[in-house]
Amino acid sequence: MEWKYLLSNKRFGQEQYGASTDRARSDFQRDYDRLIFSSPFRRLQNKTQVFPLPGSVFVHNRLTHSLEVASVARSMANIFLKSVEEHNPSLIKEVPLINEVGNIVAAAALAHDLGNPAFGHSGEAAISRYFTDGDGKVYQQEMSEAQWHDLINFEGNANAIRILTHPLKGKGNDAYALTYSTLASIAKYPCASIAGKQKGLLHRKKYGFFQSEEASFKKIAAELQLEQEDSEFLIYKRHPLVYLVEAADDICYSIIDLEDAHRLKILSYEEVKNYLLPFANSKTIEDRLKHDYEDDDAKIGLLRAKAINTLTNLCAGIFFNEQERLLRGELNQSLTDMIPEPYLSAWKAVEQVSIERIYNFSSVIQKEVAGYKIMAGLLEEFVPALIHNNTHYYKKLVKLIPKQYHTDLTDIYSIIQSVLDFVSGMTDLYAVDLYRNIKGISFPSET
Repeated sequence: MEWKYLLSNKRFGQEQYGASTDRARSDFQRDYDRLIFSSPFRRLQNKTQVFPLPGSVFVHNRLTHSLEVASVARSMANIFLKSVEEHNPSLIKEVPLINEVGNIVAAAALAHDLGNPAFGHSGEAAISRYFTDGDGKVYQQEMSEAQWHDLINFEGNANAIRILTHPLKGKGNDAYALTYSTLASIAKYPCASIAGKQKGLLHRKKYGFFQSEEASFKKIAAELQLEQEDSEFLIYKRHPLVYLVEAADDICYSIIDLEDAHRLKILSYEEVKNYLLPFANSKTIEDRLKHDYEDDDAKIGLLRAKAINTLTNLCAGIFFNEQERLLRGELNQSLTDMIPEPYLSAWKAVEQVSIERIYNFSSVIQKEVAGYKIMAGLLEEFVPALIHNNTHYYKKLVKLIPKQYHTDLTDIYSIIQSVLDFVSGMTDLYAVDLYRNIKGISFPSET
């Protein structure tokens, strides 16, 4: 793969129009702005990151998380660009768009969680289980094996690509018309679902596009000349900028989950301090914590900032040094797994405490279980309603699905995807309210 092909400002769905004449913004800055003002992005404010959405204590949601990831990803890319300017300035002359890598990864980072359903990974699991063990299993014989794999392994990463490329009814035919490079930088697992879930292969750990978007992804991959594997299934190597988006995501959720855990009194100040201090990289940090701050939240905020800064610089350096393997599609590790000691041990310690003490905290588990029931319950109602639409009850349910999610296609796979577009796009709060209302648990209030 080559940077001169990997960086393209051609817009998906608007290829005929050419580059923008906007004097204020580059094409990739326009990607960022389009996402900021989009409805799916705004809905992230009411989608769970880890902890149940807020009571009296602020915790991060998907929207604040995505903004933070965009900030860190842009910083990494800009550090990389500085290294290019110092050590390989000819690349900037050969590929002028290399100057835009910060804007590309920032836009991709904003979009990286757009496809995640309500209640996070438990929402994905609930959708999948509806088809493997629930009422949805009866539809298996009515679609191809590849289509069935999309449903039984529902994946938020693939759903993000669908949201950004699939035209919804009445919403225009070019979706968000993002640039090809931004779209490719979102695809952490650029393969079909039937080729995903391969242990030991980073780019096939999950999958990146549904069968319905296979042609769209082929188009993106051809434009950018992504390397395709020799396989009976559609599999590509990652766009190099994916590694920066992934690293920024890893850094933000791992470090900031510690900060949220402290705010919620799941972890003590001393515990969090000891996990973050190894990343502080400053001889004066202990004195600053003792003499410049009285508030423990502020102290953790300082340590969090120092940790993110250290990890950002480390990962950006690794990204620059691994250019050859990245462009050959041979790097089979995330950047955070390649950071040197003693930081790597400290990083693994953060991962371990997150699993043991944060992700298995009682309120987190309760949220996941509740979300599991709610998502499954919504599918039990809406999938057969839209497929059959032959009773008074089903017709009423169908009217609850906004017109933009309906489809003129008549095959079962496409009809089910319409329901998944609707249900997966819901916020946590909307999903809870709709579930209660259609199940008769509560009665709709007047609006």
